[in-house]
Amino acid sequence: MKTGTTLANPTVNDIARVAEVSLATVDRVLNGRPGVRKVTVDKVNQAIADLGYVRDTAAANLARGRVYEFVFILPEGRNEFLSLLEAQIDALADGLKRERTQLRCIRVAAFDPVALSDAIDAIELSDVDGVAVFGPETPSVRDSVARLKRHGVAVVSLVADLPSSERDSYIGVDNVAAGRTAAQLMGRFLGGRRGQVLVLTGSMLARDHLERRLGFDEVMARDFPALEVLASLEGRDDPELIQRLLPRAMAAGGDVVGIYSSAAGNAGLVRYFETQCLAKKPVVIAHELTPLSREALAKGVFDAVISQDAGHLVRSAVRVMRAQRDALPINPAQERIRIDVYLKENMPE
Repeated sequence: MKTGTTLANPTVNDIARVAEVSLATVDRVLNGRPGVRKVTVDKVNQAIADLGYVRDTAAANLARGRVYEFVFILPEGRNEFLSLLEAQIDALADGLKRERTQLRCIRVAAFDPVALSDAIDAIELSDVDGVAVFGPETPSVRDSVARLKRHGVAVVSLVADLPSSERDSYIGVDNVAAGRTAAQLMGRFLGGRRGQVLVLTGSMLARDHLERRLGFDEVMARDFPALEVLASLEGRDDPELIQRLLPRAMAAGGDVVGIYSSAAGNAGLVRYFETQCLAKKPVVIAHELTPLSREALAKGVFDAVISQDAGHLVRSAVRVMRAQRDALPINPAQERIRIDVYLKENMPE
């Protein structure tokens, strides 16, 4: 192999010259296509390293007329956080058209792993570059994710992780840490009061809800032993169901001084307070800053809201899937989703 001085802006022509191969061979190596002997691949990769060549993936894709196709699979439901996510997907899709990137959203029955698996399996593999999955992790879902990966599709888990699957990355907050944060807020707001804390969850199948409960219990037991945390009330993110379940749960608890709403369906919780005459309102810690939770904070119905930026979630998922498809590194700091805590006093405009 011929060697030479490192160039300021090396090109594929320079790679071919240094490696002593054709431009077609360089193109096959850069794009991972078969038909090139290992010794030749090694020569091309060595030339790339010697020259300091950095590939302009966007330009290469434009030259080939490539269009990225990314699919988001979200649960069905009327909760506002899902609506925020879908709105962010739609907004980003409009902005990415000029970057030859298309986004689409599929809704499946919430907390239904069979429906989720069926939706993943129904995706035409030749038409998709990446899939972002928001749903429960079960063997059938893991098998469906494995099928995507066998065909070279990038996969990220969104909001709720699928750590036992072959997914490439998780995009969302650390849900155990979010639960710990909720517990600290609850204990500090209650200020040494004794009593019981009711936990509203969506489903015992949902990993994000389970992890939040795990973190919540850990801190409550360690730092606030005077507070008794009751068994989770499974509301399926259904406002009507939550509104029906709450009166009995509150009466059965006896002395409920706090409510941790770790999932969605907060409209049912708000309506419960609107229809009940309580001698003293419990402290309420909820999740996700939405129009409804903003209003509840403003009115003092909610005391604090733990949130994650829906726009950041969607943008990060797209960046990570695109990087995975192009075999490029990601910036972990850029893709880290923050745990935001909002009170009445610090809600953004």
